[in-house]
This record gives sequence, C-alpha cells and structure tokens, in this order.
Amino acid sequence: MKLKDDTIKSNAAQPKTKAKTEKKPKPKVLYDKDIREPLCFFLEETFGKSRIIEEKRMGNSRADMVMVLPKAVCGIEIKSDADTYARLSRQVKDYSQFFDYNYVVAGASHAHHISEHVPEDWGIVTVDVENGEPDFYMLREAKANPEADPALKLSILWRPELRRIQEKNHLTAYAYKSKAFVQKYILDSVPKELLDEQISEELFERDYDRIKEEIDAYRVSRGLKKRRNTKKRRRKYKAPKLQA
Repeated sequence: MKLKDDTIKSNAAQPKTKAKTEKKPKPKVLYDKDIREPLCFFLEETFGKSRIIEEKRMGNSRADMVMVLPKAVCGIEIKSDADTYARLSRQVKDYSQFFDYNYVVAGASHAHHISEHVPEDWGIVTVDVENGEPDFYMLREAKANPEADPALKLSILWRPELRRIQEKNHLTAYAYKSKAFVQKYILDSVPKELLDEQISEELFERDYDRIKEEIDAYRVSRGLKKRRNTKKRRRKYKAPKLQA
C-alpha cells in the first residue's frame, strides 16, 4: 500500500508540459520595388498594347507610373504594404486633373480600406503574395475621370511633340509663340477624340534622346542655352508569353 502511495505522489510531483505550437510564418511584406516590374507584365496582359512611363511629374506630385493606351492615358499610384496614406489625398487631386483614367495598386495591408481613400471612378488593383511572387487582382475597373483637364493632359507633351500634332492637323506652326499658346490653339482646333489618339501616338513613339536633340535645337534657334542633362527612369517591358 505504501508503494502505491509513493507512486501516486511521484506522478503528482511531475510538472505538466505544454504542447508545443508551431508559429505561423509572417506574411511577406511587398515593397514598391517588388511590385513595379511584375505590375508592368500584369498591365500589358490586361490592357494589351501599352507603354509605361515611370515617375512622371504632375502638378505638385509625381505619378508612380503613367500607362499609355491607344486612346487614353492612365495614372497609376502604388501603395505597397510599407506605404501610408499620408500624401494620398494630395496625390488623388493631381492624378484626377491630368489623366483620363486612374488606378491605385494596393498591397494586402491596404486591400480592405483603400476604397475609402480614392474616388469612385478610380480603379483598384490589389497585390498579394502567391507562391512567393506578387499576384495581382483587378478588384475594381476604372471609370472615365470626370475631372480630367484636357489642357493639363496635353501639357505632358513636349514642344517637338506638339509641333508634330500641328503638322498632322495642318495647323499653323506658331514657332515663336509660347507653349501655353500652342496648347490652347491645338485644343481649340483638334476634336477631342482625335487629339486623344494623337497624344497617345506621340507618347508611344517618344524617344528621350531624339526629343532632347530637338529641344536643344529649338532653344539654340531662339538664342537660349541648351537644357542640362537629366537622368530619366524609363523602361520598356515586354509581357512574358503565356503558356497555352
């Protein structure tokens, strides 16, 4: 009987061990640099013929990407998991003045709230991680931007590009008039639908080296100094071929 009591006491004295639980891995945080290149592939697969221009100044902000389509120009703002909404209100105002359509690309941490921070006409693309790679989903298609200002959209073009539009439409050159004068002249002279197509054509064909030479030649002809060289971030992407 004593042996039985000792066994009971011995068992009672042993501390209970907690079952080990495996820690779930933290979801991968996507940064801007992780999103940009695969986003270009997604956009080309989604919209077809397009060209991406990166880091374009517009008003008081800088567009992360400008997507050129055959008949429209779209602004694209990236909000990665590491970004906040601190500047988004101001950015939305600038995007809405310049572009025909606008999209925000939102990381998983913003997916449930991003619609509260952009107008209803803005499209929303969400990006998450699938098999270790960014995976994009068109949450909401963009609608035509009702606040777009045709004059500000036209201001995206440089002087040589404006001159080519004048030539295409058999307009007076007004070579020594201001850029603002020429822009207004084009807006008053060319139907909007045709002008939208021609703006896209110029942006598709934009060659930064050739444009610089043309601008320098124009400035020299007017007795002005050449522009200083500035580094532009520009990439051309080709979408990967989809497997059948």
